[in-house]
Amino acid sequence: MSGVLEAMKEISKYVEEATFRISSYEVETFVNTLIDAYNSNSKILVVGTGRSGLVGKAFAMRLMHLGFRVYVIGETITPPVDKGDILIAISGSGVTELTVTVARIAKRLGAKIIAITSYPDSPLGRLAKLTIKIPGRTKIAKESNYIARQILGMHEPLAPLGTLFENTVMAFLDGIIVELMKRLGVDEETLRRRHSNVELP
Repeated sequence: MSGVLEAMKEISKYVEEATFRISSYEVETFVNTLIDAYNSNSKILVVGTGRSGLVGKAFAMRLMHLGFRVYVIGETITPPVDKGDILIAISGSGVTELTVTVARIAKRLGAKIIAITSYPDSPLGRLAKLTIKIPGRTKIAKESNYIARQILGMHEPLAPLGTLFENTVMAFLDGIIVELMKRLGVDEETLRRRHSNVELP
């Protein structure tokens, strides 16, 4: 059990240290972009694969609680991408094939791309209007296609490699939600009223 607690300490320490390495300008631009989308009722779409996708879904849920028009790419109820929409694409490596492909198509359709990645100079980063560099991944898998990696059994290690990116992004995006709550004047009771009241057991 002590090994589990040690791992938790290492992960939390890494996330805390990452706060000093994330650009304040990128954070402020991200928050302002989201508020502009809220005020103009523009759609926000979120994409990511694997664990990054799960983090993205959690963020999308919180944006929905705040009153944003938000969707997750790949869900059956996701509407078409229109000019002026925002696509938030999450990929530690910035080369995940599915995420990059979605970003490329969305950009061609006129969406603004926001990339959350450890590699701003990656294909995903180069597509983005705004790139938020989140430290975490210290190596890139040889096979960039997530589905192919799973089929081939090429599972990336957990902490301290891939997992640190997703953990840090999760904390970062939760921080974004807290800031949006303050600026939009939304309290927890409002979030609670917008939370699903029909859940699977």
